[in-house]
Amino acid sequence: METCLFCKIVSKNIPATIVYEDDRVLAFEDIDPKAPVHTLVIPKKHFSTLLDVAESDSDLMAHLLFVSREVARRKGIAERGFRIVTNCNPESGQSVYHIHLHVMGGRRMLWPPG
Repeated sequence: METCLFCKIVSKNIPATIVYEDDRVLAFEDIDPKAPVHTLVIPKKHFSTLLDVAESDSDLMAHLLFVSREVARRKGIAERGFRIVTNCNPESGQSVYHIHLHVMGGRRMLWPPG
């Protein structure tokens, strides 16, 4: 989508600090981090919300989780612990309508989160 912020990052029209990239997924540093490590993992294919993902895309969704695990390893937080968060629609706090996983860590995470 030409107006989607994350699609513009995928197409390299907006710069980002990339942590991981393959043919299906891009991971980059959050510009407004909420933890010492805060990396976003997104599919290159556009889905506005989690509700827009078809069952036929389940392999891609699983790949997002595996990449999130790899990001945690690369950022040095895998063994200490990390959190993966996704939001869906306004009441959850979704502000960019391109699904994404937040990989967060580097400090003790509290529960409940919000």
